[in-house]
Amino acid sequence: MSVIRLENVTKKYEESLIFRNIYFRLSQGERVGLIGRNGAGKSTVFRLILGQEEPTEGNVEVDPQVKIGYFSQFSELQSGLSVQQELELCFEQVAQIERELQQIAEQLGVVAGDGEMDRLLGRQAELFEHMEHLDGWNVGVEIDTVLTKLGFDDRSRHQPVGELSGGWRNRAALAKMLIQQPDVVLLDEPTNYLDIEGIAWLEQWLYRFKGAMILVSHDRQFIDKVVTRTIEIENYHFQEYEGNYTDYVRKKKLRKKELDRQFEWEEELLALEAEAIDSRASRKGSAKDRLSRRLAENKKRIEPHPVNVLITDIYEKLRFPDKLCEVKKIGQTFGEREIFRDVSFDIQKEDRLVIVGPNGSGKSTLIKVLTGEAKPESGEVTWEKGVGYAYFNRMWEELDPKDTVTHAVNTYGLGLDAPRKKVHKFLSMLQFSEADLSRTIGNLSGGQKARVALAKCLLSGAAVIILDEPTNHLDLASIQVMEQALIHFPGAVVTVSHDRFFIDKIGTKMLQFDPGQGVSEQSL
Repeated sequence: MSVIRLENVTKKYEESLIFRNIYFRLSQGERVGLIGRNGAGKSTVFRLILGQEEPTEGNVEVDPQVKIGYFSQFSELQSGLSVQQELELCFEQVAQIERELQQIAEQLGVVAGDGEMDRLLGRQAELFEHMEHLDGWNVGVEIDTVLTKLGFDDRSRHQPVGELSGGWRNRAALAKMLIQQPDVVLLDEPTNYLDIEGIAWLEQWLYRFKGAMILVSHDRQFIDKVVTRTIEIENYHFQEYEGNYTDYVRKKKLRKKELDRQFEWEEELLALEAEAIDSRASRKGSAKDRLSRRLAENKKRIEPHPVNVLITDIYEKLRFPDKLCEVKKIGQTFGEREIFRDVSFDIQKEDRLVIVGPNGSGKSTLIKVLTGEAKPESGEVTWEKGVGYAYFNRMWEELDPKDTVTHAVNTYGLGLDAPRKKVHKFLSMLQFSEADLSRTIGNLSGGQKARVALAKCLLSGAAVIILDEPTNHLDLASIQVMEQALIHFPGAVVTVSHDRFFIDKIGTKMLQFDPGQGVSEQSL
């Protein structure tokens, strides 16, 4: 039985078409992954289901009996209570039963008559049965498990929500949504701000979840683990693929081949038609020469992947020394807490160093030490003479809101010398249209600003590219372009990431932060 239905839905914003004539069904127990480029309409689908917006045409129907839980990457719990108290409020009925049971226990200690004793024992039995039905005895364990797995320690779970950072309030909102046990969950980038342990726990939670789910995520391995059907918003329509992300990649490749075959003869016939038109204008050359020319034209169509060709061409003249940086026995503390100590490693040309570990273990602190934002309390960081780095997160922060996209990228690093056409082609791969290039950065969305910063970082010409959770801010298409650029980049890459697909694809070395065990280095 369908719990959510979209019937012939079209959505426009003024004259801008988002999608057209969409049909969609979500049945109980289904797990759907919704993918597509930024601006394709993924978040719009959620707003339509939640009733926050109306379709331009068609109908959106939601079963009134189901409870929907919604989490967005921009969800931030706002409260003067602690996270623990916020989650306990979700079980107010259980709390009332516990209070009444406590009162009965106190009354039983002083009751005099048998009649009153029987009444109290009868009521106690009713409450015990009700508690069993609500699984109320396990509420404390459930709350503790959710908060622990999402990274809340004893201090942060009892801290007022308003005193937490945006990322932790975001995580608190996820905890509250999960603990409420909805019938349907709508998840928009739930893995942002989670470490690998938290992501693995969320996968298990969704695996055990009996309800229905629609997921928007850039985390390909997470999608692989939790979805059973993948829908891509493409060319204003829903294109469905049975299976997870791996199935989608394989099936879309086959579908594209089928579409290419459908148009192959049409393309050839058009080529022959064009040749006939040219032939009428000029009869020079033999049939053999004309055939040779046509074969040569066909051969030109067979090219390597344009992303790799463009990136290789842009990076062609970059030259870097073998050794770029050395880190010797650095240590750092925060208050009374030791974050890390005696951390040593070096950065060599072509290294792809991935830094992993639980939230709060010191990964971002290490990045700050590398980039000079923080000075190590012990040890030293030595950059080789003339070696520079490009730090993605700092570039994002320092974007000039009055600057245009094209000016920001073309007047920096490799963009200064590379042909403007080539830089614009690179930007088009990061999903910037011709119209976008002249827009001011202040008028861009957060995701678009992230892509401008990424373009500047990748085209900086620096010997080392440093990124802290870069996939959190990008959609799948932009992540894929970034990965190809990082693979072909002749310098070194240092990145903090919890995205396992990204780590597997680009990593060659790993720094593992393990609380209680220290920091260890290993090859990938």
